Amino acid sequence: MVVKFAEHFLWIAAAMNRQGMWDDEDGFFYDVLRTPDGRAERLKVRSFVGLVPLCAITVLEAETMERFPQIVDRIRRFFSLYPDLLGAVHPPDRPGVGGRHLLSVLDETSLRRVLARLLDPEEFLADHGIRSLSRYHRDHPFVFTHEGVAHRVDYQPADSTSETFGGNSNWRGPIWAPINALIIRTLIQLHAYYGDEFRVECPTGSGNQMNLFEVASLIAGRLASIFTKDPETGRRAVFGEDEKLQTDPHFRDHL
Repeated sequence: MVVKFAEHFLWIAAAMNRQGMWDDEDGFFYDVLRTPDGRAERLKVRSFVGLVPLCAITVLEAETMERFPQIVDRIRRFFSLYPDLLGAVHPPDRPGVGGRHLLSVLDETSLRRVLARLLDPEEFLADHGIRSLSRYHRDHPFVFTHEGVAHRVDYQPADSTSETFGGNSNWRGPIWAPINALIIRTLIQLHAYYGDEFRVECPTGSGNQMNLFEVASLIAGRLASIFTKDPETGRRAVFGEDEKLQTDPHFRDHL
């Protein structure tokens, strides 16, 4: 099963590469729409779609690889049979901190480009976590026209402005805790591989440099702040403008 999943990881990464999901100009993954006539077009919506590939990651401890040499040999044999597949992923044979190895669809260069968008307050980094849709689309809605019909995606961080999907706007700006948890886990694993020397600007444009464990801690703190009391106002973001939930002693502390 381990070998099977390792093989599938490489095949899927190669398929993403062949389908053109990675946009080298923007440094981001996009959905690709393939029409019946065979044409393909990237749908340049910066959303969780482009962040989920970041989370397709496993860090292998050196001691784990030493315990299972037969599995390692089989995986390396697969690499030797299909060397072209390795071009779509981080070099899996490159050791990191503590002799660890990394399986990821992003090499260091592309990782830095995705992180720059992830940690940009004008894109994904919000006061309470990572947005599901880039704030960029608040002023730059994405519009795709097909057979004379315009399909539009814009930034809607609260309830949707249309009743499509029951007024749910989850993919249009709000913060999803489960996806944030995946991103936090990913950053911790990346830190285990790259170590303290790998630093990024956080927030983007601030000049403040952090290692990836510190970035994970920052995002986790912001995510938790949805539920904790603001030290200045004593209000909880989760309760919004509902005064009963914010102030009534029977409600305010019962999350």
